[in-house]
Amino acid sequence: MQDHIQATNLWEEIARLHREGRDLIVVTVIEARGSTPTDAGAKLIATSDGLHTGTVGGGKIEARTLSEAASLLDSASTTLIHRWNLQRDIGMTCGGEMTLLFEKVSATPPWHLVIFGAGHVSQALVRVLIPLACRIDCIDTRPEWLEKLPTSSNLTAHQVGSFEDGVTLVQDRSFVLAITKGHASDFPVLRDLLKREALVPFLGVIGSLSKRAVLLRELKEAGIPPERLEKLVCPLGLPIGNNDPHEIAISIAAQLLSLRS
Repeated sequence: MQDHIQATNLWEEIARLHREGRDLIVVTVIEARGSTPTDAGAKLIATSDGLHTGTVGGGKIEARTLSEAASLLDSASTTLIHRWNLQRDIGMTCGGEMTLLFEKVSATPPWHLVIFGAGHVSQALVRVLIPLACRIDCIDTRPEWLEKLPTSSNLTAHQVGSFEDGVTLVQDRSFVLAITKGHASDFPVLRDLLKREALVPFLGVIGSLSKRAVLLRELKEAGIPPERLEKLVCPLGLPIGNNDPHEIAISIAAQLLSLRS
């Protein structure tokens, strides 16, 4: 007999996969009669990569289960039940019968944030964000600042030759923050992002109202249409707190959360 996957581990793993934005199938043996390779209550989790964790007995029954799970992942259905005679339906020598429940758990894409710059404000900001259900890419040209970032499974540091090289990491649903060394390195990032056909839901740059005016003028001169310039949020963050990097980080996180939905 195979050991059952522990229920706590099962739900922790489902939650982790959900945070990563991965769809999955939970298969539960809801009835086992006669000679079967496992008992009622056995579970497994399957993803698009196949078996992720757990077991419903291995061998032919598990191969058939994973095949059915893959079909369910690609279908519009969310649940199904199979009752199989192991000898007649699966080709096993066992003479028992198993009933399996297949349940699809569809994950919403994780909240993706791309932060250009790993300086003082970004260092504070990522420490506020990483406990949340999100995925963060932080980009900088300076390895010494990237090395100061905390270690977390949902935070990836990227060293680039120039900040605009990181634009390829931005997806259609990404929240983008330009917190680089200054105007000279913010501008090419914003220019390259705003030239793209697909617009991100949030594009913020740290700075003052006077910096915003300069950016808008220069971006317009670079050929960015006025309707795209309306996407630019500057100053970044809510008007709370003072100029301490930690308080600025909290004001930015609050603004991001208020707009996330």
